Amino acid sequence: MTEKSNQKNKSSLVGHGLKIIPLGGLEQIGMNITAFEYEDNIIVVDCGLSFPGDDMLGIDLVIPDITYLKENIDKVRGFVITHGHEDHIGALPYVLKEVNAPVYATKLTMGLIENKLKEHVMPKPVKKKVVKYGQSINLGCFRVEFIRTNHSISDAAALAIFTPVGTIVHTGDFKVDYTPVRGEPIDLQRFAELGKKGVLALMADSTNVMKPGFTMSERTVGKTFDNIFAENTKHRIIVATFASNVDRVQQIVNSAVKYGRKVVVEGRSMVNVITTATELGYIDIPDNTLIDMDQMKNYAPEKLVLITTGSQGEAMAALSRMASNLHRRITIEPGDTVIFSSRPIPGNEKNVAKVVNELAAKGAKVIEQDAHVSGHASEEEIKLIYALTKPQYAIPVHGEYRHLQAHAELAQLMGVPKENTVILSSGDVLEIDSEHCALVGKVQAQGIMVDGLGVGDVGNIVLRDRQHLSENGLIIIVLTLEKYTNQLLAGPDIVSRGFVYVRESEYLMDEAKSIVYAALERCLDNQVSDWSKIKTEIKDSLSDYLWKKMKRNPMILPVIMEVE
Repeated sequence: MTEKSNQKNKSSLVGHGLKIIPLGGLEQIGMNITAFEYEDNIIVVDCGLSFPGDDMLGIDLVIPDITYLKENIDKVRGFVITHGHEDHIGALPYVLKEVNAPVYATKLTMGLIENKLKEHVMPKPVKKKVVKYGQSINLGCFRVEFIRTNHSISDAAALAIFTPVGTIVHTGDFKVDYTPVRGEPIDLQRFAELGKKGVLALMADSTNVMKPGFTMSERTVGKTFDNIFAENTKHRIIVATFASNVDRVQQIVNSAVKYGRKVVVEGRSMVNVITTATELGYIDIPDNTLIDMDQMKNYAPEKLVLITTGSQGEAMAALSRMASNLHRRITIEPGDTVIFSSRPIPGNEKNVAKVVNELAAKGAKVIEQDAHVSGHASEEEIKLIYALTKPQYAIPVHGEYRHLQAHAELAQLMGVPKENTVILSSGDVLEIDSEHCALVGKVQAQGIMVDGLGVGDVGNIVLRDRQHLSENGLIIIVLTLEKYTNQLLAGPDIVSRGFVYVRESEYLMDEAKSIVYAALERCLDNQVSDWSKIKTEIKDSLSDYLWKKMKRNPMILPVIMEVE
């Protein structure tokens, strides 16, 4: 959209159209959450978390900033969830504590949400409703229909959101799988029917938009497993995959049964998901196939398959602990066959390589090729959805900027005019109806960091300090001054952490003490009694000295105590 037309639309539009407000999930993979607002009604699609980047030291996870929803809490009619992956449901327990609205999802998705809510103490009960494919729910002026799609977890849905200004189709995460492991293929007929009636905007998954062709069917992985099992009949097999990939687990179980092996499940999230999926009938494990870890010693290694978490090289996941000999009950033995049934998420390649190397050093055979297919649509499948829905506007979602940009170009190729393709950033407010489409504002949408039990108490300043400490270390200077006279009674004592090894740097520490002492003398000679000024003088003098001497810049903390 050009700036000029944007300005023209802006003045003519504010307050009249449907507002689409992504609060996360753009410029990154993960933390998907989008608000749809019309007059006094807001519905929220998905509510996910993302995992911290390398620069977020000590952070466990990142959840969306929902300040806008809290400010408009009376308008929020409900949360509509497309599927059960962490980047779509992970933040619900945190968000529902502050914005308690009903949650609508398919059966397996709801089972996984309930699991999450049990782990948190919710101040008020949450209203939950399980929705079937083809069913619609009315939320204020919105009607939302769930449409069957395929993904790497069962029960994934696309949404047709019927609004007063037109129909929005939100694909959620999807692929077109004509031979899914469980359930039926994506309901392409329904997409076509919606396209015939007229679709105002298509919000489609951009994750694999840069991959040409079609994504392979999940079923092809089953054949790969069969081949690997047939070639490794004399060794124990360990398969690492995503806990939530229920269909993948089903295929591992199928191969295990075919080749007479018992299955052991390891990793808390894996156990949780498989338990829920089994209870709800989404995974079929024959009796006496699954055994407890304690029973492993009763079976020869070649009769066992371990399904474990840790395919992304996460430090605390089960596979990483096995690779580094930290697992209490499982030791990697020479000859073990370890299959990575996933692709590294961008940014995790180093961690995965580290685990692979550790496994190989222990004599394990590591298989990384062909044991995974993506759960996301490639270029031709996304084109198919455009061909069926024929949207007036294209709003790419779920991806980093380069994915969204490639998706916008693909939409134009499929006949959406350039001025009708909109690349949004998290926090943008897009107002849209059948005649206009314009950015009309911005809302707060930075991620909120969760560290342990603290939510949002670590911000950029604390992170910057952590970065500084991790790179340069810390020096603490302790002085004791007499009250009223400010005479030095004890010190200066210098404590160093992560800066230099003190025992081998006594000369440096003595010099540092002299510098601090001289700075203190200067302050007292000039009748400076304000402690903050004394601390600043000490800090600046010592900082200059250390930089000249060592070209290092540690964090310096002067501590002054007073005695009467």
